[in-house]
Amino acid sequence: MKFLKPGKVVILLSGRYAGKKAVIVKNYDDGTSSRPYGHALVCGLSKEPRKVIKRSSQKTQARRSSMKTFIKVANYQHIMPTRYTLEVELKGVVTADCIDNSTKKVEANKEAKALLEEKFKSGKNRWFFAKLAF
Repeated sequence: MKFLKPGKVVILLSGRYAGKKAVIVKNYDDGTSSRPYGHALVCGLSKEPRKVIKRSSQKTQARRSSMKTFIKVANYQHIMPTRYTLEVELKGVVTADCIDNSTKKVEANKEAKALLEEKFKSGKNRWFFAKLAF
């Protein structure tokens, strides 16, 4: 049974974003011609939002609750699935062609950041937006 489906939260195990949480946007179980192994297009948090206290100014609260995203193609061997899922509509924003084109990737990152910040402000899925402590 395949359990690596879109919306599944994974932790990247190698590379620049090792130890960071990401969400599977699209999975390729059988691979493609350019990547003949199982892999997934993921979108994750390279910088998590920080703790906010009530007495801080609005500007400080806004700055501390901001985050930074990344888009990446990850080999199944280099990701660790978690029990969590994240219901966020990234499929229309993050596509396979934005990996190759840098301008599209920048735009997709901005849109993904906006969607994830909206999800963060709703207060649900707190684990995904918390820093991974090991």
